[in-house]
Amino acid sequence: MRNHTWVTEFILLGIPETQGLEGPLLCLFSALYLCTLLGNVLILTAIISSPRLHTPMYFFLGNLSIFDLGFSSTTAPKMLCYLSGQTQDISFQGCVAQLFFYHFLGCTECFLYTVMACDRFVAICFPLRYTVIMNHRVCSALATGTWLGGCVHATILTSLTFQLPYCGPNQVGYYFCDIPAVLPLACAGTSQAQRVGFTNVGLLSVICFSLILASYTRIGISISKIHSKEGKQRAFSTCSAHLVAILCVYGPIIIIYLQRNPSPLLGAIIQILNNLVTPTLNPLIYSLRNKDVKSALKNVFPERCFPLENK
Repeated sequence: MRNHTWVTEFILLGIPETQGLEGPLLCLFSALYLCTLLGNVLILTAIISSPRLHTPMYFFLGNLSIFDLGFSSTTAPKMLCYLSGQTQDISFQGCVAQLFFYHFLGCTECFLYTVMACDRFVAICFPLRYTVIMNHRVCSALATGTWLGGCVHATILTSLTFQLPYCGPNQVGYYFCDIPAVLPLACAGTSQAQRVGFTNVGLLSVICFSLILASYTRIGISISKIHSKEGKQRAFSTCSAHLVAILCVYGPIIIIYLQRNPSPLLGAIIQILNNLVTPTLNPLIYSLRNKDVKSALKNVFPERCFPLENK
């Protein structure tokens, strides 16, 4: 091993099979990234500024907006630089940091969606005890747990990936540093790291998704027992929006990390949907169509500068 030169930087080869499409992709992804930033900043502004939105549901939505901002910013800026013709190099330390924050924020979102499903379960199945069960201390503990859980998970995966020696090729056949793209470049056997890493990601996703399905199954049973048509419609509307967002997140994770030989192009498309499209849609799915959020934004921004229709 002493005869090899240790890798000090990696070269990101970009999105597979998109040569010649850099210009249109740059415009499309720049627009999606700007919409992600704008939508989630608006949600955070509304939640922070309005006392009416200081409830457990909006507390977790605020956390989701923070995670969406960080999650999309982990990969999008470097991808946009590559598409604009700038350098495709990324330092070894930068690659380590990108992989860590990608899995830290992604895992934290998985935990957060599970917590949000539990919050809706308590709100619909135990409405009279909701404020007692989901008190400030419990919400803070759950939010802190999602952060710490994501950090531990990402630390394990990053350590498994970069404890291996990298002394040969340094071309990453992808647009950011992720485990399936980086591990094949290691100079030592990677079977154990792949097995542990993919099992960790896949098992975690399946467990969280199963808990979410169990919560919403119980919620569906409770909704069917509501006699008021208006109450049933309101509860169904809120839960269906949550389920759409959850499927947009967990679908790509399960498809990518549980495949033995994933297609690079399919993987890139799914990752872009997960990294850019879903964070863009979350504000629309969850909050910007909500009357309370619209009212809060009207109080922050003059109506002539930021007109919002009441629906």
